[in-house]
Amino acid sequence: MPESSLRVLSVIPPMTQLNTPYPSTAYLTGFLRSRGVDAVQEDLALALVLKLFSPEGLAAIREAIEALPARKHTRQVASFLAQYPRYAATIAPVVAFLQGRDTTLAHRIGGRDFLPEGARFESLDVYIDPDGGDPLAWAFGALGMQDRARHLATLYLNDLADVLRDAVDPRFEFVRYAESLAQSQPTFEPLARALAAPPTLVDTRLAALTREAIAKHTPRIVLLSVPFPGSVYGAFRIAQTIKSIDPSIVTVLGGGFANTELRELSEPRVFDYFDYVTLDAGERPLLALIEHLDGKRSQQRLVRTFLRDADTGAVRYVNFVEPDIAFAEVGTPTWDGLPLDRYLSVLDMLNPMHRLWSDGRWNKLTVAHGCYWKKCSFCDVSLDYISRYDGASAATLVDRIDAIVAETGQSGFHFVDEAAPPKSLKALAQELVSRNRAISWWGNIRFEKSFTPELCRLLAQSGCIAVSGGLEVASDRLLNLMKKGVSVDQVARVTHAFTDAGILVHAYLMYGFPTQTVQDTVDALEYVRQLFEAGCIQSGFFHRFSCTVHSPVGKNPEEYGVTLQPLPPVSFAKNDIGFVDPTGVDHDTLGVALNKALYNYMHGIGLEEDVRSWFQTRVPRTRVPRHFIEQALRSRQ
Repeated sequence: MPESSLRVLSVIPPMTQLNTPYPSTAYLTGFLRSRGVDAVQEDLALALVLKLFSPEGLAAIREAIEALPARKHTRQVASFLAQYPRYAATIAPVVAFLQGRDTTLAHRIGGRDFLPEGARFESLDVYIDPDGGDPLAWAFGALGMQDRARHLATLYLNDLADVLRDAVDPRFEFVRYAESLAQSQPTFEPLARALAAPPTLVDTRLAALTREAIAKHTPRIVLLSVPFPGSVYGAFRIAQTIKSIDPSIVTVLGGGFANTELRELSEPRVFDYFDYVTLDAGERPLLALIEHLDGKRSQQRLVRTFLRDADTGAVRYVNFVEPDIAFAEVGTPTWDGLPLDRYLSVLDMLNPMHRLWSDGRWNKLTVAHGCYWKKCSFCDVSLDYISRYDGASAATLVDRIDAIVAETGQSGFHFVDEAAPPKSLKALAQELVSRNRAISWWGNIRFEKSFTPELCRLLAQSGCIAVSGGLEVASDRLLNLMKKGVSVDQVARVTHAFTDAGILVHAYLMYGFPTQTVQDTVDALEYVRQLFEAGCIQSGFFHRFSCTVHSPVGKNPEEYGVTLQPLPPVSFAKNDIGFVDPTGVDHDTLGVALNKALYNYMHGIGLEEDVRSWFQTRVPRTRVPRHFIEQALRSRQ
């Protein structure tokens, strides 16, 4: 394609994450530049956080609080007002410390007499040393001052986020910002009301940042990549501001939320904010759209694109069939233009594996497009980001890694695949070792038998420091029903091979899957306890099963023994769907116990306890033999 004269600005809307840029704009910017397009990018999620959590931002928050009746002050808000001078004096140094620009401050923060402390610091009470010693010594020891201070500074930021939510904007979260306005909302009405309401302090700050970005880049096209429901409200507010500045600027909505939830979009009001909504991998639709806007392609030849018909006002979906850009040809992501020295390394949880998601600025990269397994019954296997598997050679991947290290000066990589293929990882590791590269990397896998002890050692030699994978419900019956393709004893052997190689392991866990009984849940927790006890896994996360319309469960519920609840007419977002499980189990109550147990296991607490002790209600004794995992590991030898 010839070069386009249209400048394209890709924007990360609030909120995503604090420690590293969400990779979609880096991918799109790198790809568009490789095709001769003038492409730039901005992270307005980070910019908004830095604007709000600054001396000026805290002053504005206090001013907003003082306009409220005192009876509306929550405990957190009252504490903020009482300690405001200390907050005003410490916010800039704390942010600089979390950005790695003032590491010497760790000594003052770690002493517990520098930062004002609100309710979030109460979480430290569980670590109180009965002998009167340092309650955090078990986690950080005598010399771990930087990490200790980062954890305390994270609690401090969370306190301030609570104040902002209580007094200024009840929807505010660092990640799940205004999520309920968009997630599986059948109509646009809740979001429309929020967008028509008087702007909050957060809204006005975001609008000002949007105007600055438009003035800086003068784009003709703005791409808003929305990965999660928690990014939707911010994206619409940004588009609203852009249209108020210059209605001729073309705004385009895409990303994981649109790809998953807007596939049946028919709401015309969406197009008061966005001129186009594209689905699935963005490279081909964007090339077609840019050609159209350049006058080189008709509207009828757009690819996977929603628009509002100029004559009827109705929403149209246009999909001129063209092959997607091969993964090997999408180019190298670029972080050019993003403030890599301004991201915040936060430390929410005192667990060496769990911290990787929020601590450190990782270069995010994909080993392959899609999932090579694509059978799991709870997963959206019918959608492009799962179903279309497309890889690249190890040489191409390491060339991309080399280019990214040269550009960013940072050698840490997070491979963000749904499940990185073992064969590709083996080839990648061999290429890294043969080129004598010194990087650190981690990513998501399936716990399949291909990960032998020999392969795990090779991965570690190439720089692998951690892996995450789905154990889901630790029950062979349910794993078979899920079509997961693994068994509990196999997971034990594979995870132990990783830990033997010095690689940390995180397990994704699930509860509430169709036909899961209380007995299944108790047994699953016992398997998890034994996996922690045996050192097979170091971290985990339990999430509640959610049935989606794009998954095998949502498409064929009768195969899983459940009945779907009817959905209302949908004109906006469609994803989660309710179902009736004849077991009638109260999974919400069980989930409280599961998460409490897991939190303690991750901190090495309670591993000798009977798993029934975590439940508030009476539950059956586990049927799992006490030494099941230990015996599974011995059978490998």
